Amino acid sequence: MEHDHHSMDMGKTNADHGTMDHDKMQQGPSPSMGMAGHDHHAMMIADFKKRFFVVLVLTVPVMLLSMQIQQWLHLDIRFAGSSYLLFALASAVFVYGGWPFLTGWLSEMKAKTPGMMTLIGFAITVAYCYSAATVFGLKGMDFFWELTTLILIMLLGHWIEMRSVAGASRELELLVQLMPAEAHLIKGGNITEVKTDSLKRHDLILIKPGEKIPADGVIEEGASYLNESMLTGESTPVQKSKGQDVIAGSVNGNGSIKVKVTHSGEDSYLSKVISLVKNAQDAKSNTQLLADKAAKWLTIIALAAGIGTFIFWSADGKDLAFAMERMVTVIVICCPHALGLAVPLVVAKSTSLSAQHGLLIKNRTAFENSRKITTIVFDKTGTLTVGKFEVAKIVSLDKDLDEKELIRLAAALEQNSEHPIATGILQKVKDLKVTIPKAENFKAITGQGVGATVAGKKILVVSPGYLKENKIALPDGFTANVTETVVFLIIDKEPAGYIALSDEIRPESADSIKTLQQENIKSILLTGDNSKVAASVSKALGMDSFMAEVLPHQKLEKIKELQSKSEFVAMTGDGVNDAPALAQADIGIAVGSGSDIAAETAGIVLVNSNPKDIVSLILFGKATYRKMVQNLAWATGYNVIALPLAAGVLYNQGIVLSPAAGAVLMTVSTVVVAINASLLKVKA
Repeated sequence: MEHDHHSMDMGKTNADHGTMDHDKMQQGPSPSMGMAGHDHHAMMIADFKKRFFVVLVLTVPVMLLSMQIQQWLHLDIRFAGSSYLLFALASAVFVYGGWPFLTGWLSEMKAKTPGMMTLIGFAITVAYCYSAATVFGLKGMDFFWELTTLILIMLLGHWIEMRSVAGASRELELLVQLMPAEAHLIKGGNITEVKTDSLKRHDLILIKPGEKIPADGVIEEGASYLNESMLTGESTPVQKSKGQDVIAGSVNGNGSIKVKVTHSGEDSYLSKVISLVKNAQDAKSNTQLLADKAAKWLTIIALAAGIGTFIFWSADGKDLAFAMERMVTVIVICCPHALGLAVPLVVAKSTSLSAQHGLLIKNRTAFENSRKITTIVFDKTGTLTVGKFEVAKIVSLDKDLDEKELIRLAAALEQNSEHPIATGILQKVKDLKVTIPKAENFKAITGQGVGATVAGKKILVVSPGYLKENKIALPDGFTANVTETVVFLIIDKEPAGYIALSDEIRPESADSIKTLQQENIKSILLTGDNSKVAASVSKALGMDSFMAEVLPHQKLEKIKELQSKSEFVAMTGDGVNDAPALAQADIGIAVGSGSDIAAETAGIVLVNSNPKDIVSLILFGKATYRKMVQNLAWATGYNVIALPLAAGVLYNQGIVLSPAAGAVLMTVSTVVVAINASLLKVKA
């Protein structure tokens, strides 16, 4: 246990070695580790606490036996061998209390990454060796009491700070704890209790009222309300019935349900979220790298300033004890502790908090850059609108073809498609209880529709754009309602009828656009729909502009066009269709990917397709960046003021900091940074 203490150091911020130690410490347990990581961290906190109290008890006699304290208190507690007793007690404090710092120094030296532990280890060793030499004949005054109080305050600082760090990773632990340990497996009519991680695909499980869902799956029997708030940020329970998906970690409401497992353990949505959060916490953004660099330089400055201070006061004719004390104080005050914590604490807090609100950060830099966004390009379907196309009307242009037959033929083609229009047509067929005929030679016409052979006839279901392009005349008297999307049914090259579908605008969309405008962010609608539909949606929401009739491969060009005008562009789309455009945008936001977290090209994934979440994301990105800057400013500013005082710049004015006072200041600065990070909140 003891030898491991250096890994607790939060100030080791070298990009290759140090931060990884404290990053790992923050992340809490991984799903596979269960609570082991948490227990180890708790043991370390307990160990620092124990060392602190032992050193506290030993510090009292050390102070009473010190000459300077006796002079201040007008006491005289000298007896034969008192100086040796003082040496023995101080040695115990140095070895037992200083152990974590000394072993940390050693491992930093081995890794050639001097940092926080090097500074403390060096300072306490110099102070101890000098004081020990005065006991055994060197002329001068020991400063054992400064040494013991310094170690005492350092232990207290580490203990407080580790508790703050544990708090920052608690949200991630909460995600880990969402997964129940056991599940009720149904096999051959019998129900057995099994460990959650032993569940396999296609297993049938029973979830009783009030229990957590142990694996992703589809409801086979029963209906219930499920609370998914901890996973999606959606506070109202969602009604689920047969055939609908359930997510591991959500809480079952009032009904019993039987669920067929689709993703077990490691592949479940929750596991992916947890590993995403962990990866994002591990990843270093530009801000973190800047802090690492600053902390490394601060270590070098601390050692240089300490040695420089010692040389200056020695040359100035001050005694060795005074020069030593100044050096030790400078080195302690300069520890890049707060600086090392400034960014990682905010990272740990922001990443896990956002995951609970349905914002999954895959790329830290993209998230921090969200403050720079000047334009957001919205893919209309499913983000600003509900994304559920419903059939508004069916019009036949062929007297031999009734409406039922028209939609039946359209459904034959659309049953192979995932498009929202297809979903709307299939839903209507279901409502009309019509059987769908078989389609052969199915082919997709990019961005314009689908074609196939049904009962020997060549049938196409296409957009008005296809008719225009292929010079097929629109039927007489045809006028499309502005807010409707129309698809034409063409049989053997002749228009046979059309189906109009409409998609409702989300109630939250207008407010979201308004908030973006208040933040000086332009919103642009990008859609494959015709200009009339796009203009009406854009106007209804008060958007800045729109781009209509854009085919999937053209989206990328539109993003490039905006970027060429020096816009910092965020694009929202559905990860699959819009992959190239999402990759091209400065920030790609995949929406509505639910359990498909593998929206590879996007830097950020929104679990819900709610435009309000996009606004939350930007505001939260800004708040996170503000916290980082505040922490960095505080950590650096504190050193600028405290270092000269420690070096004795105001010595002639009677203002001098003792090593213990330096340690107190350093601890306070670290705690301020920790508290500031913990105040981070997601504005809904």
